[in-house]
Amino acid sequence: MTVRKTIPLPLDLDYLHQVLLELLDIPSPSGRTDHVQQYVGERLSALGIPSTLTRRGALSACLPGPREHGADRAIVVHTDTIGGMVKRLKENGRLELKPIGTHSARFAEGAHVRIFTDDLERVITGQVLPLKASGHRYNEAVDEQGIGWEQVEVRVDEPVEDIDGLRALGIDAGDFVAFLPNPTVTPSGYVKSRHLDDKAGVAAVLTAIKAMVDAGVQPAVTAHLLITVTEEIGHGASHGLDPDVAEIVSVDAAVVAPGQQSREDAATLAMGDGVGPFDYHLTRNLAAIAREHGVELVRDVFDYYRSDVAAAVEAGAHARVALLGFGVDATHGHERTHLEGLRQLAQLLCLYLQSDLVFPEWDAEPEGDLANFPSLSVQPASEDGPREGPIGIAPGS
Repeated sequence: MTVRKTIPLPLDLDYLHQVLLELLDIPSPSGRTDHVQQYVGERLSALGIPSTLTRRGALSACLPGPREHGADRAIVVHTDTIGGMVKRLKENGRLELKPIGTHSARFAEGAHVRIFTDDLERVITGQVLPLKASGHRYNEAVDEQGIGWEQVEVRVDEPVEDIDGLRALGIDAGDFVAFLPNPTVTPSGYVKSRHLDDKAGVAAVLTAIKAMVDAGVQPAVTAHLLITVTEEIGHGASHGLDPDVAEIVSVDAAVVAPGQQSREDAATLAMGDGVGPFDYHLTRNLAAIAREHGVELVRDVFDYYRSDVAAAVEAGAHARVALLGFGVDATHGHERTHLEGLRQLAQLLCLYLQSDLVFPEWDAEPEGDLANFPSLSVQPASEDGPREGPIGIAPGS
């Protein structure tokens, strides 16, 4: 048997930077993601990787490994973002919003938005404002106003003062409202923008794939790439995964906040989230890969969090699941990450793609004999215990 050598690969950081900014420039609230999926498909095609699209809009691609049979793995990211939808046309010529995804109206206040009507050629912009937006009119009442989606409205950048005026512009209930990202990359490498979740993750994944292609390195195991479009509304990777996939690694924003270990300048390995713990064996294998090759990786646990793999497991995916992240400060708000954290994440993905499955022989089939399960290799237990029957019960009893 030939032992494959896993090595760090050169990363095209200019590509990472460019792809990230181009992704951010494409509005893609959950439910309106065709444009961004076309972009990702074109990026994959430029790398020589064909892709297909499901009826529900998820994009699927594949990097073939050397084995024709056996289990595969999958990397999952999402291109959809939080956003809004026109809930009601208001008598004052402004718009009431319903949020798409889970985010607070506190961080929507002041946001510049684009309103998508059915007229694809027309661009209508606006800004989200609190109902009491003028300090000269309301004085201290501005600070006393509550926080919530019923407390904000969209001021449309057109001469309109009533419902009839809004309808004349082509605006109606159900139109999508995208929050513009306003990205900035500082000289010190910080990236400030809305929607880094998960467009920075998509950029890191594409950068890792490009590094594999540029270096002519074949993945150790056939690797599927699934780009979902409904993660922010909870559906995520509920469909589109190949049935041969034994390991799923979701790539998403990691929470940088008090009480968390995630950092903007490092990759994050999530050990658990609001849905539950991730796979014991896969998470520790990823940690070992990072440790062996000097990748800056921190472990973390998230409380109010779910990702693509949660939807995959809930839909019945028969696979080990894990989550790798890039540290984001002020998630779903005024987000910020660092290019160094994205570099560390992309490199770890390259190393993971070059490595074998945690249990390549065992996971080749969806089930096997309990006595043959190799858990003792990574989760120490008594050799004389489980293999000989439950404690205190003699074989055959």
